[in-house]
Formats: sequence, C-alpha cells, structure tokens
Amino acid sequence: MASTVQIPLAGGAADGETVTVELDGNGRPPLTHHHLGPEGLAEAQIYELESDDRAGRPWIYNWRGPAL
Repeated sequence: MASTVQIPLAGGAADGETVTVELDGNGRPPLTHHHLGPEGLAEAQIYELESDDRAGRPWIYNWRGPAL
C-alpha cells in the first residue's frame, strides 16, 4: 500500500484547500497537481510542488495558472 500525504494549495481558485497525494518510492509527492474546476479539465488549474520550510511543512503546491 502506498503512503499518502496531505499538501495545502496556495493561490488560485483552490487557495486554502488541501489535497491528499500518494508518495513515490523515494517518499516524494508528484511535482504537479491538476486541480479540476466545476467544468472538469476545461477549468483545471495547475499547482507546482515547492518546499515549505517556513511553515514547518515539507511541501506546498503553489498556483501556476490555468491548464489550458
């Protein structure tokens, strides 16, 4: 069974939400998260993984813009 971690989203439409993602074999989450909008992929937002040492969390997904 894969390990999971909860990572907060910062910026964009999903600011303040948290997503649960699976960690890879090296204990790292995916480099990007595509957050689906009300219309699904047509309104998806891209979030990129960054370290978040300031808040005492290992990672945060920061908003980069729309997927289209």
